[in-house]
Amino acid sequence: MGRKPIQRGEQLVWLTGAALTVTLLATVTLIGVVMVNGLGYFWPSTLAVARLVDGGTAMGEITQRDYTDEGDLWRIQFKVGNRDLYGADFRWIDAAAIETLNYPEDAAALEREEYGNFYGFLERLDLATVQVDAGLPPWERLQAARDAVEERFEAIESLNESVSADSHEMERIRLAILELRYEGGAGAEDGIARLEEQLAPVRADFDARNAEAAARLAELRSNTATFADAAGRTKEMPILSLVRTYRPNAMSVPAKALFYLGKVWELLSANPRESNTEGGLFPAIFGTVMLVMLMSLFCIPLGVVAAVYLQEYAREGLLVRMVRIAVFNLAGVPSIVYGIFGLGFFVYGVGGTIDELFFPERLPNPTFGTGGILWASLTLALLTVPVVIVVTEEALAAIPGGIREASLSLGATRFQTLWRLLLPIAAPGIITGFVLSTARAAGEVAPLMITGVVKLAPALPLDGEFPFFHLDRKFMHLGFHIYDVGFQSPNVEAAKPMVFITTLLLLAIVIGLSIVAIVLRNSMQKRYAGKAF
Repeated sequence: MGRKPIQRGEQLVWLTGAALTVTLLATVTLIGVVMVNGLGYFWPSTLAVARLVDGGTAMGEITQRDYTDEGDLWRIQFKVGNRDLYGADFRWIDAAAIETLNYPEDAAALEREEYGNFYGFLERLDLATVQVDAGLPPWERLQAARDAVEERFEAIESLNESVSADSHEMERIRLAILELRYEGGAGAEDGIARLEEQLAPVRADFDARNAEAAARLAELRSNTATFADAAGRTKEMPILSLVRTYRPNAMSVPAKALFYLGKVWELLSANPRESNTEGGLFPAIFGTVMLVMLMSLFCIPLGVVAAVYLQEYAREGLLVRMVRIAVFNLAGVPSIVYGIFGLGFFVYGVGGTIDELFFPERLPNPTFGTGGILWASLTLALLTVPVVIVVTEEALAAIPGGIREASLSLGATRFQTLWRLLLPIAAPGIITGFVLSTARAAGEVAPLMITGVVKLAPALPLDGEFPFFHLDRKFMHLGFHIYDVGFQSPNVEAAKPMVFITTLLLLAIVIGLSIVAIVLRNSMQKRYAGKAF
């Protein structure tokens, strides 16, 4: 006679399967919501012009439609843009108040450097310093003028690179002067005088080039385009401030697809603008990836070495048991606590000591005694190292003791057994710990906010300037970008699509890193499965 179902544990099997199903559904739902709200953001939406019963007008993208309980259209939400004219990006209009709704082909959408999008109709062009064919239609003249302005702006950018080089040289000389003044000595005054002589022509060159760039920029800004909104109110804008101009109602599907790809490329390669609600995310992507890489360099070796010692070398006793308990408890400590520790120990303690020992001439201005990507990476490494220790120790403990005994009986040392046999067999488990730690580190925000992350970082931690790796610099992060845009933006409603886009990008990075680690783990499992058992 067989056992009862409750004795066979069938209920637990069904309960476990149900929990797994709910988890998978929740994950798929989360990713689906993010994709639905994020992927369509860059597709050029049709522009509608509403003529109202009271004689007013509204123009923009239709973003939402609300219906009554009977299924009738109640009201429509327009993204009207033109923030400098209206003071708001969105407007709700009752359906009963709309007399006509049409979609003119000459309706234009303008992406600008500031004040968000502008929706209207081209009125005229005033070209002061650029020449285009006067026989072209007005819209084509605008596109030609934008191309000419961008070409001249690229020349100004080349000039700005020289200005930047002069700025770096001036900073180098300034720091050298500070060092000589701090050290003092017999020849300090002569050395300072020589450096100041070197500084004078560099500063003069910097001022001249900077003035030339400003003058050229002012000339470019004198080329303007005037647009009118649906009510006839006009706005004159420098062509240089127009990031992108297009007429979505007249675009074909292939043209919209090319536009979409261009916006995706801008997202991945450009810098943010409009308080991070527009433009690209390259600095945040770069900062996130570099942070995870630096964290892994500190976390993985430290966690693996600690786990190897606890499992293979340490004698079981009260001290080892207490260490294991501490490791388990550290895995559950809130991340903000690690952030406070990183601020106090790494930033103020270690960084302040480095400044006193190696950069005393720059004090009280800190070099390493302030937040930076190095301290943020070390803080995240401490946060994730307990996970690596636990997973690695369990992977080593799962290896049968007979393998160790066989290796030692054949004359191998304990280190040879560990290096050539145990670690390769445990590698899949170690990589599992790496996957878990990477996923957690990539999404953490709280400890980063007080150890180096900022809203906008003008310079990347890695560039072409010596010493190339600037670990003292602050950085941008996708997780903090989501928080900043979603909760600190002056216009949260308009910034909401960028929140979903950034979330989707962060998920893609985490999933991509996890897939690479999982593939590597599976290949190691196949390679060492036969050797292990």
